[in-house]
Amino acid sequence: MANVDDPLPSKTLQQIVEEIGVYPLEAFVFVQQGLGFTVKKLHGDNPDPELNRHVSGTQLCEGLRDLALSQWGLLAQTVLKRWKITTTMDFGRIVFALVDNGVLRKTDEDTVEDFRNVYDFNAVFEAGYRISCGL
Repeated sequence: MANVDDPLPSKTLQQIVEEIGVYPLEAFVFVQQGLGFTVKKLHGDNPDPELNRHVSGTQLCEGLRDLALSQWGLLAQTVLKRWKITTTMDFGRIVFALVDNGVLRKTDEDTVEDFRNVYDFNAVFEAGYRISCGL
């Protein structure tokens, strides 16, 4: 997935949120932030638009997990659940709503199924969370 520079999307993010009617605006904003976080983590800070900065559905889910844990720690699953995000497939639905509306773009190989069962939320947000001691 990659951010689309042009043409401009025909709908605002709020219009997309209202059209989908499942996830709040905050969920869409988080996924967009998570994409930037994941691209930077995998490809660095190079701003060259000619470089392929694509990330797969699996990579994006992992980046969203890392971002959620860094922002909210043990509350990550609670925050996501409040936004009706309970599986990695929810991330995929949000991503593809953005793709379908020209906010993000995909390759021919990218599908929403790439987001199915990437990880179990209970495993990564509860049992898998470790508090850093800073040592």
